[in-house]
Amino acid sequence: MTRGPFGERRLAGGRRLRGTAVLGLALALTLPLTGCGSGSGTEETARVPEGWSTLHTDSLSVGYPKDQGYAEQPADERSRNNAAVALKVEDGIRTGMVSVQLDFATGVSDAAGAAAAAGAGIGLGTTRRSTEDIRLAGPSPAREARRIDYDFTADGKENTPNRGTPMTGVLVAGVDSAGVPFVVRLNAVKGAVGEGELDAFVGSITVK
Repeated sequence: MTRGPFGERRLAGGRRLRGTAVLGLALALTLPLTGCGSGSGTEETARVPEGWSTLHTDSLSVGYPKDQGYAEQPADERSRNNAAVALKVEDGIRTGMVSVQLDFATGVSDAAGAAAAAGAGIGLGTTRRSTEDIRLAGPSPAREARRIDYDFTADGKENTPNRGTPMTGVLVAGVDSAGVPFVVRLNAVKGAVGEGELDAFVGSITVK
């Protein structure tokens, strides 16, 4: 059984989407040695890029680009399915979202199972671009995780961009040291984040 990441209360407004700026490629230079499929996974705490802030949960922490307009959503406004959320809102439209779900599936004991459950919830019409096993910062074996990169189109619901707007996303799924499955996602308007920024996002995760 899985639970979807959405269901937040509607934000004010419903005006048309305006253009989003591409995040600076300089963030890629701050990418930690852990995560992203290429690091050793030996660091205890992942590095968060300069200008970013951090979401903290019982199972993990993850960075989000505060300097690009993302802000943490108050607990009383986010869906109860999410342990933490950061949103980018432009003219009342949610153009970017970072979310963390914990204990979102039953019968999951490893990263492969967590990724299978999370992948089943990313929706019809989604195109998977890549899937890879990675190592996060944190204690072994909790740092074993799986990354899925994907593209999709917005449905125009819940103050998201107009229906049909191209979107891109990445999710990282695994199981923490207490056996709790987790999934971390970043979804944004396509072109607003580059591969370097997605790598920096994944590399900012520290699992507990």
